[in-house]
Amino acid sequence: MASEDITKLAESLAKTKVGGGQLSFKGQSLKLNTAEDAEEVIKQIEEFDGLEALRLEGNTVGVEAAKVIAKALEKKSELKRCHWSDMFTGRLRSEIPPALISLGDALIAAGAQLVELDLSDNAFGPDGVRGFEALLKSPACYTLQELKLNNCGMGIGGGKILAAALKECHRKSSAQGKPLALKIFVAGRNRLENDGATALAEAFGIIGTLEEVHMPQNGINHPGITALAQAFAINPLLKVINLNDNTFTEKGAVAMADTLKALRQVEVINFGDCLVRSKGAVAIADAVKEGLHKLKELNLSFCEIKRDAALTVAEAIEDKTELEKLDLNGNCLGEEVCEQLHEILEGFNMASVLGSLSDDEGEEDDDEEEEEEDEDEEEEEEEEQQQLKERGAEEQESLTPKKIIDSQASTPVPSPPVDVATFLAFPSPEKLLRLGPKCSVLIAQQTDTSDVEKVVATLLRISSVFKDEAPVKTAVHETTDALMKKAFSSATFNSDAFISNLLVHMGLLKSEEKIKTVPSLYGILMTLNHMVQQDYFPKSLAPVLSAFVTKPNRALDSCSFARHMLLQTLHQL
Repeated sequence: MASEDITKLAESLAKTKVGGGQLSFKGQSLKLNTAEDAEEVIKQIEEFDGLEALRLEGNTVGVEAAKVIAKALEKKSELKRCHWSDMFTGRLRSEIPPALISLGDALIAAGAQLVELDLSDNAFGPDGVRGFEALLKSPACYTLQELKLNNCGMGIGGGKILAAALKECHRKSSAQGKPLALKIFVAGRNRLENDGATALAEAFGIIGTLEEVHMPQNGINHPGITALAQAFAINPLLKVINLNDNTFTEKGAVAMADTLKALRQVEVINFGDCLVRSKGAVAIADAVKEGLHKLKELNLSFCEIKRDAALTVAEAIEDKTELEKLDLNGNCLGEEVCEQLHEILEGFNMASVLGSLSDDEGEEDDDEEEEEEDEDEEEEEEEEQQQLKERGAEEQESLTPKKIIDSQASTPVPSPPVDVATFLAFPSPEKLLRLGPKCSVLIAQQTDTSDVEKVVATLLRISSVFKDEAPVKTAVHETTDALMKKAFSSATFNSDAFISNLLVHMGLLKSEEKIKTVPSLYGILMTLNHMVQQDYFPKSLAPVLSAFVTKPNRALDSCSFARHMLLQTLHQL
């Protein structure tokens, strides 16, 4: 290590905070690559008697440095709190699992009994969960009360691994007579979706001691919300439920409302930006009215709630003496209803609890609401019908004469065929896979690549089904490659128009025309991360893409892992 680097490190370490059993290197921007880089940090750890909390946030720790830090931790049996968020900045995704394994093994070897583990803001993806899986299953985590994994890009696969590890930890700790009693669980911005949320819900139901659950921005729809609601019902100590920016619809909202009726300790409900709509809001209002006397905050903002439902919510809080905030901003109320809300709450002497209504969308016609809800119901019915078709055998049995059934009893009923038009109209991972091994060729052949708009539309539909699971990821990549290779190789294809059009549809570039943007950027960002590395992608487009993906944007913030991956790849080109 150069002398100037040692001096810089020494200056940083001079800011190290010590006190109350805590050693903190928080926010010192230390770049610990080698064993030599970590010498001073190790010295501080080794010399600290009674170490109970170690803060490494805001630094960057490589594989080799992690190994030697781990060695120092093997003697720290009193360590209880690991504040290790944002400690792999700039690291390759492949570096993170081995670093976590080294640190986890050290805690196990030390005989530590953790109370808090915070690995938030580390973009480790599904593979990274494997890095601390053994730690979660070990005696070191039998005492765990707080697990924080916000913004880690775990995906469905990582969510399932995590759920299995938590269940195993509970099983083993129960066998020792001291079951895992997790109190706080944080896993926002992880693209857990329905399958990941459902797996975790099963673990929550087994644990039963949760007091706070924070899972915002995870792409969870009503099946996953319903599974979580059922799990929450058997966690009677729940105080905080934060599911902001998922998609409840009426089905999920009603399921959650039923659960709220069974809970007695709830203080904070954050269902903002969850599309509970009017019927869902009324169901939640009924639950609030019937109980929840300790409620301090109710957030139903940006949920497409209309006038009557909003007034019902306001009336439901009449006897909630602990309430500090009611957020109904960003709904479809209109000026008159906003005034009525103030009047109702003033009548309860609670006017101060109502949050700002500055982003109110204005009153909508009942006909518009009914049309929107009908569209939702049609989409849900279509999903259910598709699932029934895929089951196949049961329906076929009810429609086929008994003699034919008997003769075909051992013959599996094939799934209905899927063509390119069906996939592009209603894309899903299953449909893409069922197009078969030639799906990439078929979609490229049937897309007019001279039309930039059609190419963008097809690319967005393909990327919308992206998952971290190998078969789906491979199919999305191969189909994208076939389409974009054909497009970019055409002399008439306008690459600049393509990237501009794509950015508009992603909501990153304004357009004079009213264009519907994609609901989630995760799939397209992960697909672009693959695209930009291919020979067919014009390298001249990389700076443009990088400039727009770097800009502050709410939609990008909710997909920070995918955004980080793409920017890291663009930087390396």
